Amino acid sequence: MRNQRTKKLVLCAMFVALIAVGAFITIPIPIIPLSMQDMFVMLAGILLGGKWGAISALIYVVMGLIGLPVFTHGGGPGYVLQPSFGFIIGFIPGAYVAGTIANKVERPGFKQILMGNLASILVIYFFGTVYLYLLNRFYLGNTIALWPLILACDIQPLPGDIIKSILAAMIGVRLIPLIRDELI
Repeated sequence: MRNQRTKKLVLCAMFVALIAVGAFITIPIPIIPLSMQDMFVMLAGILLGGKWGAISALIYVVMGLIGLPVFTHGGGPGYVLQPSFGFIIGFIPGAYVAGTIANKVERPGFKQILMGNLASILVIYFFGTVYLYLLNRFYLGNTIALWPLILACDIQPLPGDIIKSILAAMIGVRLIPLIRDELI
């Protein structure tokens, strides 16, 4: 039992590092950069399960907020005023959702994992969109219309995120049996 917990902690730490590395693999698009972080968040959820995937994302967020430069544009408590911070908050429930949906069955297939990944993206988008709206409205004093907000936060990154969801599902189908066999 203790050996299993140690392996989970090691895998959790590995995904914290991968999420941090994913912050620096970006495609520059206006407003919110498209990074590989969400793919590693999805993989954390589907490979470690919802609980441990969310813990990995939470540790990543805490590391960034205490000042480690793990976010796309640095780190520190002031990062909460960045437009992309809502998406970062969304990583925590996003990993949980991906892991919970993907792991409803013992050996999930591609379709089950992909559904978890796509649901995770929707959760991350929700947090990011709402956060950006609130940041603009109450901190910056700007009123932002719904269509430009949805275009910038949801529609623009959607094709890339669908591709990353498919890629994460392909990887997950291969790795889940290896990780499960290793942890049992």
